[in-house]
Amino acid sequence: MILAPMQGLTELLFRRVYEECFPGAFAYAMSPFLSLTHGNLAEAWKKIDDVLPDANHGSMPVIPQILGKEPQEFVELGNRLYDLGYDEINWNMGCPMRKVAGKQRGSGLLPHPDLVASILDSVVPHLRPRLSVKMRLGLRSKDEIFALIPILNNYPLASVTVHPRLGRQQYNGVPDLDTFGQVLPLFRHAVIYNGDIRSAADAHRIRERFPAVADLMIGRGVLYHPTLPLEIAGMTDIPSERSRHFVLRLMHEIDRQLPTEQSRIRKTKEYWCLVWKSLPITEMQARQVLHEQDYASVQKKILDFLQ
Repeated sequence: MILAPMQGLTELLFRRVYEECFPGAFAYAMSPFLSLTHGNLAEAWKKIDDVLPDANHGSMPVIPQILGKEPQEFVELGNRLYDLGYDEINWNMGCPMRKVAGKQRGSGLLPHPDLVASILDSVVPHLRPRLSVKMRLGLRSKDEIFALIPILNNYPLASVTVHPRLGRQQYNGVPDLDTFGQVLPLFRHAVIYNGDIRSAADAHRIRERFPAVADLMIGRGVLYHPTLPLEIAGMTDIPSERSRHFVLRLMHEIDRQLPTEQSRIRKTKEYWCLVWKSLPITEMQARQVLHEQDYASVQKKILDFLQ
């Protein structure tokens, strides 16, 4: 199983705490993207701390992800990552954020097969690490993926991860499993499934329906239920204390690592909106944390729930 890249959530702090609490639960993580916006390699490099090998010591293995459409900068960043020890990088062709897709990045690339082919033609021959791709069915139409598969099949990609939604859906609606089933046998590469795996039953249904899937990528489901990978692996009778301990350690590291009170409040609330579901509390109780305005009060509310 693979930990999905979620901007602002599955960064180094989270990955390190998760690996400490649940060692080996994920084979590896895909990092939140390093952006080549406007072809600015320096801006991407500012966020390189998230994937520096020394910083990731004690964390789970990670594959860096790049967001961009600039071949020269893509190759340069990919080869720098190779020099750091990464033998695979991932190209983000799935980000649904409007400000990203509107600039033909992320899922905004999907309606433009000629552009995708041109970028791959320019990148693949010069890229030292292997390249994998993470994508959706399309930006506006599921037909878009059918035009892209023959192009992707022309290149020696390490794998293709498919989230069976459209970019315009964001995270609304449900994954289109019928279309996923149609495209799965068309790929020449290993295909990884990503999308709405929030229980062991969800994972088992995907594996039973699509036995050709090479692996599963899990995102928000692991924030809702930190023990989910263990349950998928067949572990039963997992003590509830393990989830509480994970939430406690996550909050502790936010307190220890973030520099200002406002940054600690913001990050704590971002995680709390998801992880409270792993605790025996109601949504009304969870909302009490979000109403607090100072960090000491936020901390106290959460600690009360973790008792």
